[in-house]
Amino acid sequence: MSNKYKNKPHKEMTNLQSNQTKSMEPLTCASLPHSLSAFVDAFVDFSVGGLFLPPSASSATSPSLPPSRLPPASRLVAIGDLHGDFHKTIQSLSLAGLVDPASLRWIGGSSVAVQVGDVLDRGGDELRILYLIRRLQTEAERSGGRLMMLNGNHETMNVARNFRYITLAGLEEFKNWAKWYRAGLAMKQLCPDLPRPKDPFKGVPKSFPGVKPEYWDGFHARIAALQPAGPITTRFLSGNHTILIVGDSVFVHGGLLRKHVEYGLDRINRDVRSWMTVNEPKLPMFVFDRDAVVWLRAFSDGFNCDCTQLQEVLSLIPGARRMVMGHTIQTEGINAVCGDQAVRVDVGLSKGCGDGVPEVLEITGGGKEVRILTASWNRVYEGRKQAWERKENVEGLAWLVRESSRVKGVETKA
Repeated sequence: MSNKYKNKPHKEMTNLQSNQTKSMEPLTCASLPHSLSAFVDAFVDFSVGGLFLPPSASSATSPSLPPSRLPPASRLVAIGDLHGDFHKTIQSLSLAGLVDPASLRWIGGSSVAVQVGDVLDRGGDELRILYLIRRLQTEAERSGGRLMMLNGNHETMNVARNFRYITLAGLEEFKNWAKWYRAGLAMKQLCPDLPRPKDPFKGVPKSFPGVKPEYWDGFHARIAALQPAGPITTRFLSGNHTILIVGDSVFVHGGLLRKHVEYGLDRINRDVRSWMTVNEPKLPMFVFDRDAVVWLRAFSDGFNCDCTQLQEVLSLIPGARRMVMGHTIQTEGINAVCGDQAVRVDVGLSKGCGDGVPEVLEITGGGKEVRILTASWNRVYEGRKQAWERKENVEGLAWLVRESSRVKGVETKA
């Protein structure tokens, strides 16, 4: 026996021997439930999204909903509809000076960026974009910035099982997610000490009358992922705003009317979040009507908008100077009407709905300086855009809707 323990009391020696015995016991699932679960989640995330999410962004639970009103930002950026186009998403984020296109890391510092919704549908990289946005959100917060994603009509449609605008590539991406998610479930179930994970596929139909059988697995996976309380809805959509105010700018996918403001913008945000996180059939107000906040085109379609109505709506929101909207494609680029009080930022950039030139809106100077950053124009884009405008029928699972127009501002290198 070493001199260190030669004269120690018998009780202390007994405790030491007991601890040595415990250290030699084999590890069990009960010894590392969190580590095992985190490893499985990281494995699934990388297999689906091609990214490792930081621990704070890898939780399967719904993130808390930030305040609906944020203070003014020294630099505020608005990004339009992305519709499942990963390449154009990177171009837009890089154009805005937010992301290094090589490393896909946040370089925007304290910039605040708002993506106005419609990441889903019309493209095959929907999940890949959601995973990227989640990682960038964490990186932005570490740098004192923010990246916010709104829920648009295509997010709410998918949660409500309305798949009119999905693509074959989108179905394949969700089928791939289902394969890896099931693998993760199986790995967790091998450990009896882990709480039994919820199976999102349970109760989801496996056949769909009127849909070709080769698409059934994709539909099954998409419903499981995007249903209220589904894994993708919970992680990537339920924590998003439907309406957000940053300084003097109001962001909403479609638009706002007087009745929406009177009902309460915070209340609409809470209603949508509650619906997405609780698996019940009740649909939130002001989300599925023709003039819903994610569907309205009163201030984004054409140039003869009811500016008096818009001014009335903004006057009901203290300090609001402008409304920034997506939803309606502006075929000639980002533009503004009603004395720059209605700013339209959906340029139809996705290959699934126009293949437009990437553009983003930049607001600085306490909200007084507004610029449009646009990728250098080239004839490849121009030719594609003209071809799109001539096209009457679009191949796919549903027709894609053409929308509206207007002009631009500052050219930069993407």
